[in-house]
Amino acid sequence: MTAIPLAKGSIPGLGHVPRLLRDPLAVLRSLHAEGPLLRLNIGTMPIVVATSAATVNEVMVKHSKAFKKGRLFEQMRPVVGNGLANSDGSEHIRNRRLIQPMFYKERMAGYAEVMRELAETLADSWSAGQQIDVDEVMGSYAIETLAATLFSTDIGRPAVESVREDLPIILKNMLRRALAPRFTDNWPIWKEFDRSAVRMRSVIDDVIAKTRASEPGNGTDLLSLLLSARDDTGAGFTDEEVRDELTTMLFAGSETVASTLSWAMHHLAEHPEVERELLKELDKVVGDRPVSFADVPQLPTITRVLDEVIRLHGVVSLMRRTTESVTIGGYVLPADTEVLLSLYALHRNPELYPDPDRFDPDRWLPEQAARRPREHVVPFGAGNRKCIGDKFAWMEATITLATILPRWKLRPVPGSKPPTESTASMAHPARVPMIVHPRGES
Repeated sequence: MTAIPLAKGSIPGLGHVPRLLRDPLAVLRSLHAEGPLLRLNIGTMPIVVATSAATVNEVMVKHSKAFKKGRLFEQMRPVVGNGLANSDGSEHIRNRRLIQPMFYKERMAGYAEVMRELAETLADSWSAGQQIDVDEVMGSYAIETLAATLFSTDIGRPAVESVREDLPIILKNMLRRALAPRFTDNWPIWKEFDRSAVRMRSVIDDVIAKTRASEPGNGTDLLSLLLSARDDTGAGFTDEEVRDELTTMLFAGSETVASTLSWAMHHLAEHPEVERELLKELDKVVGDRPVSFADVPQLPTITRVLDEVIRLHGVVSLMRRTTESVTIGGYVLPADTEVLLSLYALHRNPELYPDPDRFDPDRWLPEQAARRPREHVVPFGAGNRKCIGDKFAWMEATITLATILPRWKLRPVPGSKPPTESTASMAHPARVPMIVHPRGES
């Protein structure tokens, strides 16, 4: 494995840790120029980094059976246990089959109605000239919306409050903890992370127990569906498995939607011509009535905006570990090799996306998208590990924009700086202060 080129900037004994702690996104963004497969040293621990479409595809699709979840997911186990994002092999296949029906079309239509109602409530809560921190507002909104689809009653309220308090702590520390040397695992610097993980899981355990005791299993919320799901043998999820899947959904769903909506609001304010096109489409398709589930596929401009946002600011990286010797990018990786898939580097590669740092939804016009190979676009993963809730998140983001934007125009607070990317599982915005103006106001 030492034949794999070492990325620039390694310091003896420390490796690339100082650079990664200082600005991990800058490091990842620079790697595609050095090669399709590189070696990063985390202290003395080597990690192989796949930066090209070809090497990422080899790991995620072509040779996926030679890999299991890596260190990032191990470090997230105190939070999400063995949920769908963290499980492997037959356990993953069985659980995915049980969960998949919860995202079928007939279920999604019901979720869409809940999402629209909460988006309307959010829009109703604003007043002309009000200053809001969009990142905070969308974070709370995403948690509330996800909770409304996960839990059918106020039984789930403690879980919502725990996620609101603990999730930012977990996100802030997640990537740094995954990339930190193993000898730091028990250091006091991770105490806050561990405490938040324990608290969130404990609260969700209590919610599950109360739901089992109060409902016979005929609800339509995701928790009730998890409790009533059965496999071919008639066996269902244990309470521990339900907790792990719920925590995974809360963790993944809330951050994805909050980050995507915050960046979308920022970019639309910077590109009013795109916003005008989006509003024209909404007026034609939706008009004055509330947006519906059936409208979502009829709004390609919003879809293009979201596709471009997730390209620029999506999942930063994924990690895998080899279970056997496998050849990637022409190099033989022995068993137990940690591999980091740099989706951030892939989606900002100028060879794949000219002027890659520029926000340009027209990259996703049908004629351009048709020429782009599938392996160039992997915001939600690929193959049998593709995110099961991607359509759920996209529907929520679409309905939210379609509900808010015809009523309100959001513009940056005068004198405020453009948002910077903060590293967690997503490249989410650190702060987005904006002022709310009634639509039609000059």
